[in-house]
Amino acid sequence: MERDIKEILFTEEELKAKVKELAQRINRDYTGKKLVLIGVLKGASVFLSDLMRQIEIPLEIDFIAVSSYGNSALSSGVVRILKDLDRDIDHKDVILVEDIVDTGLTLNYLLKNFKDRKASSVRICTLLDKPERRKADIEIDYVGFQIPDEFIVGYGIDYAEKYRNLPYVAALKREVYT
Repeated sequence: MERDIKEILFTEEELKAKVKELAQRINRDYTGKKLVLIGVLKGASVFLSDLMRQIEIPLEIDFIAVSSYGNSALSSGVVRILKDLDRDIDHKDVILVEDIVDTGLTLNYLLKNFKDRKASSVRICTLLDKPERRKADIEIDYVGFQIPDEFIVGYGIDYAEKYRNLPYVAALKREVYT
C-alpha cells in the first residue's frame, strides 16, 4: 500500500491532536444539550470513533450510509439512503460527522433531511475540507484540516475499499486511481 502513496499529509500524531481539539470545542458548545453524533459510513467511522472518545459530555451515536448517483468522479447531489438512522433525532442536537467534504452536495441533502426530521439543530464536523471543489453553499462548523484537491486515503478513507486502515492521511499517486 505504501508504494501507492504520493505523500503523507497528516501523521497519526497530528490527527490525534486535531481530534482532541475538535472534541474540546464540541464539549464547550454542547454542554447541557441532547447531542447525537451521526457518522456518514464508511469513511467517517474511524474519525467518529476517535472523536466520541474525546468528548466528555453525554452523547448518542448513530450512522447513515448514502450513495450519490451520476458520474462516479463527481457527486450529483441526488442521494439514496442505503442505511437510515436507527434512532429518532426529533428535538436533539445533531452533529453530522464526515471524513471529507468536497462538493458538499450530499451533505446539503442530509442537512435538509435532518432538519425535516425536526432536529433541534444540525451542524457539520469534518476531518478534511476541500473547499475548492465546493458546489453547495454549506457551512461547516467544525473543520479539522483544509486540504488541496488531491485524492486522499487513510484514517478510514478509501479508494476501491483499500487504504482505510492506514493510520495517517495521505495523497494517493495519480496513476493508482486513473
